[in-house]
Amino acid sequence: MEGKTLAQIYALVLGAVLVLVGILGFVVEPSFGIGDDAQRGTLIAFEINGWHNVVHLLSGVVGFAMARTAANARLFAIGYGVVYLLVTALGFVVGDGGLLLSIIPINTADNLLHLLIAVSGIAVGLASPASAGTPRRTATA
Repeated sequence: MEGKTLAQIYALVLGAVLVLVGILGFVVEPSFGIGDDAQRGTLIAFEINGWHNVVHLLSGVVGFAMARTAANARLFAIGYGVVYLLVTALGFVVGDGGLLLSIIPINTADNLLHLLIAVSGIAVGLASPASAGTPRRTATA
């Protein structure tokens, strides 16, 4: 990991975790129902189904791809932070046991994890330089 920015490490680690969770999720709940037919399973404390698993897999693959360069990893961290902030807000609106977009089951544990991902992603992205080996400049008065 030498020579990698914090955002690149974040994108790689988050990508790996999301891919792993997506794969394990299909073992727990592989169904792709929608609306009232949406099945839901529980992986640890998080509600999942086939759609949720696909989102995890795709997000993880994007994390891996974006981790290649410092600029893209920074964009991934900030971008996913903003997206997960929106998902968190929608999740709290939908409520515990609800469905996002009528297909993705969500509960309070999901919302809290999404909030953690949002805050950490934005913080890591803002703290990381846009290129490896370039120290982040701070404003001076």
